[in-house]
Amino acid sequence: MPHENRRAAWLVQDLDADRSWICTLDGKARTDLTAAVRKACTPDRPLLDYRRADFDLGAAGPTIAAALQQVRDGTGFAILRGMPRAELTATEFELLTWAIGLHTGVARPQGKASQYLSAVRDAGTTYRSGKGRGYSSNADLDFHTDSADIVLLTCYNVARSGGQSLVSSSVTAHDILAKERPDLAELLHQPYYFSRQQEQAPDEPACYPNPVYDEKDGLLFSKWNRNRLNSAQAIEGVPQLTAMQKEALERLDEILRRPDVCYSMYLQPGDMQILNNHVTLHSRTEFEDHDDPALKRCLFRLWLAPPDSVALPESWRPAYRSVAAGSVRGGIVGQAYDATRQAYERRQAADLGMAA
Repeated sequence: MPHENRRAAWLVQDLDADRSWICTLDGKARTDLTAAVRKACTPDRPLLDYRRADFDLGAAGPTIAAALQQVRDGTGFAILRGMPRAELTATEFELLTWAIGLHTGVARPQGKASQYLSAVRDAGTTYRSGKGRGYSSNADLDFHTDSADIVLLTCYNVARSGGQSLVSSSVTAHDILAKERPDLAELLHQPYYFSRQQEQAPDEPACYPNPVYDEKDGLLFSKWNRNRLNSAQAIEGVPQLTAMQKEALERLDEILRRPDVCYSMYLQPGDMQILNNHVTLHSRTEFEDHDDPALKRCLFRLWLAPPDSVALPESWRPAYRSVAAGSVRGGIVGQAYDATRQAYERRQAADLGMAA
């Protein structure tokens, strides 16, 4: 069945032929971003206290807007290249990530601690466990979506070796599966259960149902995370996968890694990767890190609900809480979602003209 988000149905050859998904900041834009961060940066000021008006993006604004437009209406992902990495400390670079986020959407919490900005580095966690998270390990990751409309990932340091970023179009993968095995593609529109990895809020169950694919207003949406699906299989009351369901999921993962489907890249220091989680899936190869702590691989991850988001399928509600267009939705609410966090979200939503 044809879908309206056809521009998101790309192959590797398409990205190589048209590089408009790479948006490069010029010297004036980098200078303006550096000045904005240094002007606003106050030692010990909590991130949640900063407001969008504190940061004038200056000449960087149009390039950032072009990248976000590509993410929403084009390929579904973009690289914002040339952020002022060399000019800023790690703390300032982290604040720059937050500043761009303030101009883009309402940040969504990312885990048990209800944190809004995560440092992506190897903290020694075990990815394939009942409470494992990929961002704090050095493991090779499954293809997956994050639990928010869009994700910003800014690169500060790279690993000594490995850590290659992989992106595939979930729309393309569905097209291929529907052509090769329509019976399996149909199965992926059924609900599957995903674990919350023991990070659920007090009012949430340990897992939730969500189809891998669903449709709304002519658009195709995807949500997939094998690690969370495997963890959910051990939770009491969760239906066990049938042989056909397993075959469908295995075929999907195989398609996502095909050389003509999977785009591989190494993020450079100063790159921001922006992904639309509804039409792309991403992964990362295993990496070996530096011995020097100052050189270790470090990226900053921000999940966002933007004001121009589209309506989601009703089946997304257990995971996103809201499916209305332009709403504050998604994230992993976690167990520290206190009054301070709720007040930030109300302020930021109001700044962007969104309903809290």
